[in-house]
Amino acid sequence: MPMLRGDQPTPPATTAPATGEGIAPDVRLAAKLFRGFADPMRLAILDRLDGGELRVTDLAQQLGGSQSNVSGHLQCLKECGLVTDRPEGRQVFYRIARPEVVAVLRSATELLACSGEAIALCKDYGGPQR
Repeated sequence: MPMLRGDQPTPPATTAPATGEGIAPDVRLAAKLFRGFADPMRLAILDRLDGGELRVTDLAQQLGGSQSNVSGHLQCLKECGLVTDRPEGRQVFYRIARPEVVAVLRSATELLACSGEAIALCKDYGGPQR
């Protein structure tokens, strides 16, 4: 994936060990990033935060989740640097940390517009979802 390595050219294909030892560290890091996006609740939280700051109680009410569940997902997103928080008195407001997070979400929406049917039918990732 040249996009992960900046301007470095992609080395020619070689036979890599079956253990994945030939996978570059930046590719592994990107996979870890995408695991952060892989949970439907975390994606829904990021989608809601794209509209502005919200509290845990707001998100739980809007998404139909428990406050403890939403709080756990926010903690994960915060640890990964995808959201930040701002205390105000006894309340804490959450927001998206960087504009690049929104860019990834919008790119995913664009990709789904042209390949969403294939993704919905993909058997390797949870089976058909209609």
